[in-house]
Amino acid sequence: MLPTEHRLRRREDFATAVRRGRRAGRPLLVVHLRSGATDPHVPGESTPPTRAGFVVSKAVGGAVVRNEVKRRLRHLMRTRVARLTPGSLVVVRALPGAGDADHAQLARDLDAALERLLGGGAR
Repeated sequence: MLPTEHRLRRREDFATAVRRGRRAGRPLLVVHLRSGATDPHVPGESTPPTRAGFVVSKAVGGAVVRNEVKRRLRHLMRTRVARLTPGSLVVVRALPGAGDADHAQLARDLDAALERLLGGGAR
């Protein structure tokens, strides 16, 4: 499970990540990343942890399916959050096919999207 300090909860944070961040789409999900933007030269300013949030609409499935997809995505992000810059905001939006996908397929799409956003993948 993703620790509480790494969870995105406020609407403003979701909006910031989606509107001002970079986006990478895959067949099962879309990942929005807003890199950490704190100034390391400001005295006394500590870097907040990387936070991730998840959007799973009714198009994915019923309540049970949506909750299962969110649990899988939170579990996958737990090990990947360390790869991101501290202070980053990540929003993972599940697409309708995510409800029928297994854990390995979600992991592949999440890894590919993060790799592209972190500069390792070609457009």
